[in-house]
Amino acid sequence: MRNTPSLLPALLAVGALGLAMPAHAGASKTRYPVVFAHGMAGFDNILGYDYWGDDYGTFVGDPCDELLEIYCNNDLASTQKAYVAQVQAFQTSEVRGLDLANDIEGFMTTAGSQYVNLIGHSQGGIDIRKAARVLRERKGYTAVKVLISVSSPHRGSPVAQYILKLGPGVTSVVDALATYYGDTIYQSGNDGVAGAKQLVYDDFDPNDGKTTGMKAFNAAYPISTTYAAKWGSLITAQRGISVNPALYLLKEFLFDIDGDGYCLDDCDKDGAAGKGDGIKDEDDDDGLVGINSQQMGTRLKYTDNAFVFDSVTNDTSVSAVTDLNAPTSAQMTSTSSVINQDHIDVIGVGPDTFDEPEFYAAIFQYIYSNE
Repeated sequence: MRNTPSLLPALLAVGALGLAMPAHAGASKTRYPVVFAHGMAGFDNILGYDYWGDDYGTFVGDPCDELLEIYCNNDLASTQKAYVAQVQAFQTSEVRGLDLANDIEGFMTTAGSQYVNLIGHSQGGIDIRKAARVLRERKGYTAVKVLISVSSPHRGSPVAQYILKLGPGVTSVVDALATYYGDTIYQSGNDGVAGAKQLVYDDFDPNDGKTTGMKAFNAAYPISTTYAAKWGSLITAQRGISVNPALYLLKEFLFDIDGDGYCLDDCDKDGAAGKGDGIKDEDDDDGLVGINSQQMGTRLKYTDNAFVFDSVTNDTSVSAVTDLNAPTSAQMTSTSSVINQDHIDVIGVGPDTFDEPEFYAAIFQYIYSNE
């Protein structure tokens, strides 16, 4: 019989490595419930895909709290409380934020909690700012402990202005489709044009009798510990061709957001504050929002760890944005801690290698540490 090399040394080596390597751990249960706020075109799903899910539709805030439960986030504590708010798919953040505040109050009552933590993606990261102020005014105290935006256009998006400038004929069709889609699939009260005007930095139409845009919104809903105790933001940018096909085509054939130049106002008139640095084909946007628009409050750093639990920490290399209409050059142009994901892959829309459940669990752990 042929001699077979013993597997014992290899097994012992693997065992020793395992003993030396920290075990994977999940997030601690937050003291107060976490509420997720969706972006434009979303509800509990977006275009047929589950919002706030992994690539298979599992809600990232669903703890494994039932016997033999499979479709859940096993990186969360089993007693974690998390809720998904649902507001109009297409509307201003004035309207959506008020609706969101109503939802949040209902969740707080359900959870029996006087306080809450908020996570908002895209326009949802703007809505939570309005909701935080509404909650403060209604309750007389700061009800929001930690407020975090993900991929949010706090200083506008060129895509919103692009849509509005397609011309009355095309814009009216886009608005009709958005309204029909929103009213029929989700809930009534949708207005695609109003939603787009919200996400342009300056007031898009000074003659329509309404002051719109992110510049005015930022002045009305500033970063303040009166409304939320802790403010933070996660920034995303697409890299290479491993991105959602729709966003890749938008970048390649329609226009490329030049989203890492510095200027306080919309100096190049593209619809977003800041200006391009003249180099279009670079990784300075996530397909819809430039990195110079996304930082709000403390810039957060997401670290994807191979053998231990992922982490979200404060990026101390870039100071916190306290005035959204007057960030510094570094705050608008730095690529520090930018997450290599496009605008919608970060919420699980489209197949990729990104671990959405662990990403959001890491955010929960950050919230736990900062409540």
